Amino acid sequence: MRIVIAGGHGQIAMRLERLLAAGGHEPVGIIRKPEHGDDLRQAGAEPCLLDLESASVEEVAAVLQGADAAVFAAGAGPGSGAGRKKTVDRDAAVLFADAAERARVRRHVVVSAMGADPGHRGDEVFDEYLRMKGEADAYVRGKETLDWTILRPGMLTNDAGTGLVRLEAGTGRGTIPRDDVAAVIAELLDSSATAGLVLDVISGKLPVTVAVKAVAGN
Repeated sequence: MRIVIAGGHGQIAMRLERLLAAGGHEPVGIIRKPEHGDDLRQAGAEPCLLDLESASVEEVAAVLQGADAAVFAAGAGPGSGAGRKKTVDRDAAVLFADAAERARVRRHVVVSAMGADPGHRGDEVFDEYLRMKGEADAYVRGKETLDWTILRPGMLTNDAGTGLVRLEAGTGRGTIPRDDVAAVIAELLDSSATAGLVLDVISGKLPVTVAVKAVAGN
């Protein structure tokens, strides 16, 4: 499969690109800094230079044209202000979904956040982040032309992946290595039966393939 990943130089995206390339797929990572291109090539991905904060729907759709799936893994990141939570975590996710729809790329996986909720209360930047993620998720869920799955990881760590997860509609709080989040995304891309699901994921006891089959009803 040819899979276009927004936020292609992010920590989860880089791990996902390596997994997809190793599996014989063709990952394409959207990046906004030219100097990140070599990192993607080393991971086995094709870099695509495009700033999702300023790009048009037509420009993003052109990148997605002919793809088999799309993954939104972009984020403003820690240290960014409330303004970029809007322009990246919400607006770029909305743009990417609109572009996928225009390019007729049905399979759509979104990396969201546990606790994402448009009605989340609070005045801190992280509260705004959860609201913007929630608004983006709600927008994607309204797209009948997309076979979307929204994945909400717990607290991310850089520990080595175990390959064992808990993947459910509601897991409660917990941690999970980025390695394992990437492995779950790769498995979700192979399972269109998870379309229409919003899933929490934390470390657990089930192998990734088993966990995904369980939520897909297989």
